[in-house]
Amino acid sequence: AFGATQAAMAQTAAPAHTASPGAHRAWPQHVYAPYFESWLEGTGAASIAGSAQAARSPYETLAFLQTASAGSCALTWNGDSTEPVPGSTFASDIATLQRHGGNAIASFGGYGADSTGTEIADSCTDVNAIAADYESVITTYHVTRLDMDVEANSLTDTAGIARRNQALKLAEQWAAHRHQPLQVQYTLPVEPTGLTATDLAVLQNAAATGTRVDVVNIMTFDYYLASEPSPLPMGADAISAAEAAHTQLATVYPHASSAQRWALEGITMMPGIDDYAGGTEVTHPSDAQQVLTFARAHGLALLSIWAIQRDNGGCPGTVGASTCSGLAQNTWDFSHLLEHFNR
Repeated sequence: AFGATQAAMAQTAAPAHTASPGAHRAWPQHVYAPYFESWLEGTGAASIAGSAQAARSPYETLAFLQTASAGSCALTWNGDSTEPVPGSTFASDIATLQRHGGNAIASFGGYGADSTGTEIADSCTDVNAIAADYESVITTYHVTRLDMDVEANSLTDTAGIARRNQALKLAEQWAAHRHQPLQVQYTLPVEPTGLTATDLAVLQNAAATGTRVDVVNIMTFDYYLASEPSPLPMGADAISAAEAAHTQLATVYPHASSAQRWALEGITMMPGIDDYAGGTEVTHPSDAQQVLTFARAHGLALLSIWAIQRDNGGCPGTVGASTCSGLAQNTWDFSHLLEHFNR
C-alpha cells in the first residue's frame, strides 16, 4: 500500500504508552512546521515553546539530532555530548507544544552533520543501533514524525543511505507492533528543475528497502546556480521545483496517483536573504504567499521555513544570518502568513 494511506491508518491506532496529553494527536493533513535551530536555545533566542506561542506555530521541526563524533552510535542534540538522547534536553518544551495542541518533528542530520560524518546513519554502522536511536527519540519525547535531513556528503554515502532506510524500516515495524503512530519525512535539497539524481537515489533505495516515506520535503533555497538572474524569482522557482518533483516521484512510486504524490510533498523556504553570497536569492512574504496558494491548491502535506529564528527584520541587508531574515519585515510575518496552511 502507498505510504500516505498507511500513515493515515497508523494515526488512528491507540498509543502504546503514557505520554503528554495530546502527544499522540494525529498530525494535520496539511501543516506548517517551521524549523527551530535548537543550538540557539538559551542564547537569547526565543525558546521552542515561546516561539511557537508568539509565532502562532504550534508545530515545530527541531534541528538537529546527530552523534558527537564520527563512528559513534550515541545520539545527541547538535553533536553535544552533554545533551544525549535519551535525556531531558527539550523534553519540557516538546511536552508544552503537545499540551497546547501542537507537536514537534525530530530532525536528524542537517548540513553540519551530513558534511562531517556525524549524521547517525553515516556515523554508526550497526543498523539495529540506528533503529534503536530512532525508537529512543520516539519514546523519550512521544513524537510521531521523524525528519531525515539528507544533504552534502550524506547524499552520496551509499552505505549510510542503505543503513538509514533499513533502520527506518525496523523502526516502522517496531512502531506498528506497538500500535504507535509514526511518520517518516525526508528533507532534500532541490533545484528549480526538481530533485537531483542523488535525491532520487535516496528515495529509490527507501522504496526498494520497503521503507515507508510519508513526506518528501524539498528545500527551495541555496540553489547556488552557475548563473543566477538578479533577483531570482524564489516563489516561482519553489513552485517549479515542486511541480518537477511531483513528476519525478512517479518514477519512485509508480502506483501512486497524482493526488497521492502531491500529498507526499512538502516545501521549505528560507525567509529573506539566503546563504548565497551573490544576494540574488531573496524570499519575500509575497513569495511565501505564492507558495502557500500553490500548496493549498495542490494538497501538499507540509510547509516550513528555515528557520523560525530568522522570521524578523533585525538585520536588513544581511546575507544568510541565523537569527534574522535580512529583510525589513515585522517579526513573525512569514509564520503569521503560513500558519493558515494548518488544517
